[in-house]
Amino acid sequence: MQRFEGRVAVITGGASGIGLASARRLASEGAKIVIADVTDDAGKVAADEVGGLYVRTDVTDEEQVKALFQTTVDEFGSLDVAFNNAGISPPDDDSILTTGLEAWQRVQQVNLTSVFLCCKYAIPHMQKQGKGSIINTASFVAVMGAATSQISYTASKGGVLSMSRELGVQFARENIRINALCPGPVNTPLLKELFAKDPERAARRLVHVPVGRFAEPEELAAAVAFLASDDASFITASQFLVDGGISGAYVTPL
Repeated sequence: MQRFEGRVAVITGGASGIGLASARRLASEGAKIVIADVTDDAGKVAADEVGGLYVRTDVTDEEQVKALFQTTVDEFGSLDVAFNNAGISPPDDDSILTTGLEAWQRVQQVNLTSVFLCCKYAIPHMQKQGKGSIINTASFVAVMGAATSQISYTASKGGVLSMSRELGVQFARENIRINALCPGPVNTPLLKELFAKDPERAARRLVHVPVGRFAEPEELAAAVAFLASDDASFITASQFLVDGGISGAYVTPL
């Protein structure tokens, strides 16, 4: 399928994990890709691989985010898809009893404020062309509670989910679809690093996944491609769960 022939997609956090897998998937279906990240070497490699453009972008910096989308339109002529995917999950974001204010604010800036900025500066370009699809990476933790808390991460993803719903409603009649992608645990470098240090932590989470494994980035990329495409033309303001059944489970299979 070439669902994205002639279309342009910006992917933040596009140098690795879900972002990179999504860049590959959208490019394979004909999209022109702009990779936004702060890891220059990996970002350039990713952009070269998909025949796209790398734009170094600190997604917490308003002027850099604004420039990212303007550069995209100047270079390629349109902005059809914005996958606002950049995020962090640092080890000092833990229980509310131990997480400091600096850690709280840093996670909020990267995970939530960045999505606000990306939507703020992507939407006007989409308004001008009369269409567009925005996908914001939230998480299954935005709809569930966990005793193994990462308090700022969880709160930030809840904010992404609520904001995406609001924007999806607000801009629906302008043919701009805005959805929140809610992944379950994904086998990415971020998760591998987190769980390599604490296998017990990984096992405690894995038992709650009915499918019995963590997702692969390519499985999330397939969902991104669907939401970005005309196949999802009647889907907006949604929480799109790709979680292996976690959010629907009470007791999982043995």
